[in-house]
Amino acid sequence: MPRRLHDRPVLAALAGALAISFSGILFRVAHVSPSTGAVFRCLYAVPPLWVLARLEDRRYGPRPLKQRALAWLAGLFFAVDLIAWHQGIEEVGAGLATVLGNLQVVLVGLLAWLFLRERPSGRALAAIPVALVGVVLISGAFEHGAYGRNPGLGVAFGILTAVSYAGFLLVLRQGNRDQRRPAGPLFDATLVAGLTCIPIGLVIGNLDWTPGWKAQGYLLLLALSSQVLGWLLISITLPRLPAALTSVLLTFQPVLSVLFAWAILSESPSALQLGGVALIVCGLLIVSAGRRRKVGRLVTAS
Repeated sequence: MPRRLHDRPVLAALAGALAISFSGILFRVAHVSPSTGAVFRCLYAVPPLWVLARLEDRRYGPRPLKQRALAWLAGLFFAVDLIAWHQGIEEVGAGLATVLGNLQVVLVGLLAWLFLRERPSGRALAAIPVALVGVVLISGAFEHGAYGRNPGLGVAFGILTAVSYAGFLLVLRQGNRDQRRPAGPLFDATLVAGLTCIPIGLVIGNLDWTPGWKAQGYLLLLALSSQVLGWLLISITLPRLPAALTSVLLTFQPVLSVLFAWAILSESPSALQLGGVALIVCGLLIVSAGRRRKVGRLVTAS
């Protein structure tokens, strides 16, 4: 990774969020099942990540087993995250499912407080009820004809996505303490996630080993743009920034995803659902407001 990105973790986080903002759209246009998309996204990303991880090992030596074990655990969380998120996309659309998955912003702050003793601010706690009201609105509980095949079920998958996504970010952050090499932990997590998604897909019964060439092209693009480039950029930031701050910066992704899904996929959430999106974004802004000065120092220092 270029030293400029190593020295500017906020910029790297925003660039990574931009790279992964197309993930849901690429999955939708591939027209494959949730488990198929998850498996191929990970397995197509393994070879380039393996090459980068090997280069890191040759330069710095092998990583400690404890760090690798944490990356493997992160991969288990990521497998659940991908399956649940892809299923949520099927039920409520790429844009709304991505917004719901990014409720991890609130959850990461709480989990970091519980497990890492990084106490969240009062603003982070105040954001919880605001975001929860937004979730209820997206679910379509107060209207008929809300966007999505089953928006209520989509919300349930979105919450599961957020919980597993929060676990993935926290554990990968702990397993990525060696700031010199982001590819190794990401390789381990991606490989474990891909292998874990296989039995999940077999149990669910929707894993397709032979998607068409067009679908595989989209999945390959998804793997290279999001799983390799996007998550390498994000992995740079994980050990350099507080957990809650990293998750706040990643909220750039759902905002872009809603816009891209509207422009590319013609997804048209109802007015109440868009109101729910606005409330969740407001909750994310409440969390980030207390950290603006710190972000400013990071950007200036870079």
